Amino acid sequence: MPRFDDLKERCRDDWQAYCQHEFIRQLGAGTLAKDAFRHYLEQDYLFLVHFARAYGLAVYKSRDIADLRRALASLKAIVDVEMGLHIQYCAGWGISEGDLMVLPEARATMAYTRYVLDAGNRGDLLDLHVALAPCLIGYAEIATWLNAQPFVIHDGNAYAGWIAMYASDEFQAAAAGERAWLDEHLATVTPKRFDELATTFRDATRLEIDFWQMGLDRRF
Repeated sequence: MPRFDDLKERCRDDWQAYCQHEFIRQLGAGTLAKDAFRHYLEQDYLFLVHFARAYGLAVYKSRDIADLRRALASLKAIVDVEMGLHIQYCAGWGISEGDLMVLPEARATMAYTRYVLDAGNRGDLLDLHVALAPCLIGYAEIATWLNAQPFVIHDGNAYAGWIAMYASDEFQAAAAGERAWLDEHLATVTPKRFDELATTFRDATRLEIDFWQMGLDRRF
């Protein structure tokens, strides 16, 4: 029976390129240019907006009350909690809420967020979760990987708070819950269906790589 790890195995090189991207390595070492991180933070706010839309779509796509409640809880957490926390975090980097409201979207932001929404619109709830998985589960794995690397600096690293946020018990639990949901639903699919989902996961992972590169290059 296929599981989430089988999705990763189908695009092993891309998954490693995403989780161990140069943006991530520099962030962990504390050498990432501050304007690169600010650019990433700005675009990540816009990503959160579309992330919320995706969970709104997940509410609509849910076929039972358990999935509907799960999607609604995620939507409320993003809109009522995460976006406010992100705005506060951005303020610490000199980015005001007003700045965030008028940001232009980078092409990499548009590409990934619209891909996720398209995957959900043309497919079912599982398609949507698979397209979102590189973000939620990926960030948890990235934080865990960073904390295991000898080159990572914690004391005096301007990005230590970012690592700690995604390494937190709360975020890791959310990622573990998503992985368990995916394992349960992937176990029921046919080989042909799994191939389709693996393609979606691979493409979403590649778009996440582009998102890191967008931040590193400070490009729109």
